[in-house]
Amino acid sequence: MDRQALAQAAGEAILREDRASKFLGMKLEELKPGYARMTMLVTEQMSNAQALCHGGLIFALADSAFGMACNSHNHKALAASCSIDFLAPAHLGDRLTAECREEAHAGRTGIYDAKVTNQKGELIAVFRGKSATVKGKWVE
Repeated sequence: MDRQALAQAAGEAILREDRASKFLGMKLEELKPGYARMTMLVTEQMSNAQALCHGGLIFALADSAFGMACNSHNHKALAASCSIDFLAPAHLGDRLTAECREEAHAGRTGIYDAKVTNQKGELIAVFRGKSATVKGKWVE
């Protein structure tokens, strides 16, 4: 199986088990080795007391894209650390996109950067995640 087919197969296996991303209505738009793009529509249930998208849910979208990207090599991986910088608010009805790319990979550690944008292409947040591979594969 080539790398792209393996990434797709791993992504399908992950999506079958990822209840949190499903619950939040996230969609996987594109997956390649070391890369994932996911989207989420901001609903009323996602708003905070200021009628903006709760920052934790923006983080969840970036984290889900990170999870897909760092597992796209078919080696099970977990987040070792993550950070996010919020640059602009997301509003009710916004369609958010998290695009995550592998920046470096050495041994069991990977570094991934994600950008979260709205439907206008405005930058909402930047995210960095460090992954650690663990035992196991998604697809044999």
